Amino acid sequence: MKTQKRFTPDLLDRYRRLGRGKGTNEHYVPWHRVGRSDPASSGRSHLQHWRGRQRELLSDLEWVTFLFCTMIVGIADIREQFPLSLEESEHKLSPPDDSTIAGQYAGSLNIAMELQVKHPKVNGAGRSVNWVMTTDLLLTIRQPDGKLTLLAVAVKPNRAADKKRTKELLAIEYMYWKARGVRWLLVTPDLYDGLVADTLRNCVPWALGPQADEPGIDFVAMAADRLRGKSMTAALEYLAAEFGSQNIAQLALWQAVWSGRLPIDLRRGWRPHEPLALLDPAEFRLLNPITSGRSAWSC
Repeated sequence: MKTQKRFTPDLLDRYRRLGRGKGTNEHYVPWHRVGRSDPASSGRSHLQHWRGRQRELLSDLEWVTFLFCTMIVGIADIREQFPLSLEESEHKLSPPDDSTIAGQYAGSLNIAMELQVKHPKVNGAGRSVNWVMTTDLLLTIRQPDGKLTLLAVAVKPNRAADKKRTKELLAIEYMYWKARGVRWLLVTPDLYDGLVADTLRNCVPWALGPQADEPGIDFVAMAADRLRGKSMTAALEYLAAEFGSQNIAQLALWQAVWSGRLPIDLRRGWRPHEPLALLDPAEFRLLNPITSGRSAWSC
């Protein structure tokens, strides 16, 4: 009978030798990966291609939250399963952009000591070592002035953070990023409408598919008043007549939605006969827990 692979000190050593948690953009290697060589996650895993690399997401909730993150204006990079330093360390924002926050910052061990909580460990083969904690998603965002900033995002099921031990671990993660001047959000399904999540999952093949050209996306945005009230079927027929291709119409429409240039009500569901309802841009942003800055964490 097949046995479940488990985490051991030797496995963590192997992750370090393989350069897990290093790199940026298409060169980044997550600390935990989706694959037969890693212990399985407790949820359903997903591989989502985005900007030259398969993003490795360990649950349905991580996948949906990742999709919300890709909708941020100025999103430059998303690093999943990002490892937290055990010891005091420098904190580089996002090399090779040469944006470094100078100084040394407390590691998870010191933070656990300050909070007077037990740091997690892993045991095996007669060894006991400190577990390497991770943040589910670490975002690099380019601001309008060109400056890079970070946003750390943790993902948990509803009410999971009510457990005492989970709260302790989340507190370590929160303080780790707070020490570095990085905003940290805890996202749970309670923070967003399930209908919006369903729409994102259904439309991601076009939204994150082959890049539509900018003039095409701009055309969709400028045609907003003509598309308002049309069914999805009628809207795509109108755009397909302009672009000469149903597929290009799908790509341009959903990439215009994803970028916020066509702010439709994502709660409409997937029925093609339902009319497109346009929202005010501010109201559209509120559908997204990341862009609206909602968090299930209170300290």
